Amino acid sequence: MDRSVYIAMTGATQIMRAQDAVSHNLANASTTGFKSELAAFQSVPVLGPGEASRINAVAQGVGQDNQEGPLKHTGRSLDVAVRGSGWIAVQAADGSEAYTRAGDLQLTPDGTLTDAAGNPVLGNGGPINVPDSTQITIGDDGTVSSVPLGQGPNTVAAVERIKLVNPDPAQLVKGADGLMRLAGGGAADADATVELSAGALEGSNVNPSTELVHMIALSRQYEMQVRSMKTAEDDADASTKLLQAN
Repeated sequence: MDRSVYIAMTGATQIMRAQDAVSHNLANASTTGFKSELAAFQSVPVLGPGEASRINAVAQGVGQDNQEGPLKHTGRSLDVAVRGSGWIAVQAADGSEAYTRAGDLQLTPDGTLTDAAGNPVLGNGGPINVPDSTQITIGDDGTVSSVPLGQGPNTVAAVERIKLVNPDPAQLVKGADGLMRLAGGGAADADATVELSAGALEGSNVNPSTELVHMIALSRQYEMQVRSMKTAEDDADASTKLLQAN
């Protein structure tokens, strides 16, 4: 009984971990620039005394789906979407360089250009600061331009160029803050081939229907593990009664 209960309990625990990943994806189905996280059951050897043939099935993250999300046109001057592959460089809360595809940019009262989470957007010379302006535009190459306050509409000045990067996806890891970073630390080189679409946002690439079907399948597998534990308990009770009868 102990072995069968342990196997069923372990299976139920790992299925719950897999459900957490699916739930996280569903919760971010409408998050700008979100990439669906991928999880799979993998065989992991059981460490400790005993035969080395013992294996556990463990639910582990295996990266994310880097497929582009749908493009949503907003008409807002500070909204940008990355075309194709590439990332927008920002300064994370710990001061490190990180990357995002969430292009719903904001402007703080002191003129700092940030992402929606408040992380400063990086240019070639560090965080981008926009002077008081009557109009701000962002070009396809990431150049931020503005019409200075008190100047005519034809007086357009280039402020800075957003740092756009395109490292190998295999080199990127996601942090607890949802931002991507180079696995070995450091900063990626700017890539002039990465382009933006102004006045648009990239939606989440999560497919709610697929995730719901996956959630239902995992729920049924979890119920099977629970029934296995119940069956083991019933078998143990029946065995105890037979011994008592004898």
